Amino acid sequence: MTSQPNDDKVALVTGANKGIGRAIAEGLAARGMTVLLGARDPDLGEKAAADLRDAGHDARFVWLDVTDDASVRAAAGTVAAAPGRLDVLVNNAGISGGPNDPPSQADLDRVRRVFDTNLFGVMRVTSALLPLLRRSPAARIVNVSSGTGSLTHMTDPGHYFWDLGAAAAYPQSKAALNMLTVQYAKQLRGTGILVNAVAPGACATDFVTEHIRAGRTITRTAEQGAAIAIAMATLPDGGPTGGFFDDDGPVPW
Repeated sequence: MTSQPNDDKVALVTGANKGIGRAIAEGLAARGMTVLLGARDPDLGEKAAADLRDAGHDARFVWLDVTDDASVRAAAGTVAAAPGRLDVLVNNAGISGGPNDPPSQADLDRVRRVFDTNLFGVMRVTSALLPLLRRSPAARIVNVSSGTGSLTHMTDPGHYFWDLGAAAAYPQSKAALNMLTVQYAKQLRGTGILVNAVAPGACATDFVTEHIRAGRTITRTAEQGAAIAIAMATLPDGGPTGGFFDDDGPVPW
């Protein structure tokens, strides 16, 4: 599948100051896009943007806390003012919520915080930026999900997710994000805006504590994890929408 031309396109990546988000921003910038790096921490966000500018890319920091309505509105206003357009939105910001307590022992406040970032944050940002995306001739929305959001994988004794301990928040938030992706795709059907979820895989970043998951040593890089998000962000017209993908293709729900 051939990606679309990227000259003059503008992309916003949330949670872009480090890890997979930063790798996505770097990959889109390398493909000729102007990249807006959304981050809560101004120092880290501006440094990440400066590093990309030093490498010869058009990159700008946008202060963005996806859990804060005022911050999201302000970020949307900033983008509308300059550069004044948006062609790609990558909803990457997410949190694990800390220890994976089983549901019967869950701290509900912690569960709410996870959903506020991983699900409601995507709704806040996407809905606030949708007016700009609608003006693009070929907008793309990419929601960074997780393979742990696949009910099929979680219930398959042959899949390594079967051996993960029961968790109260993170997998549920990503399963809900997958359904949200489908609903945005349904709403935007026929507009030219393609909306997909991606599973980057467990990567050796700060997000994966001690780089161990279910007894597996994690060697996958952030750049490798970012590849599927970049591919979905640069889909040609007529590409898939309302899907869930990893490096190997569609991920079963």
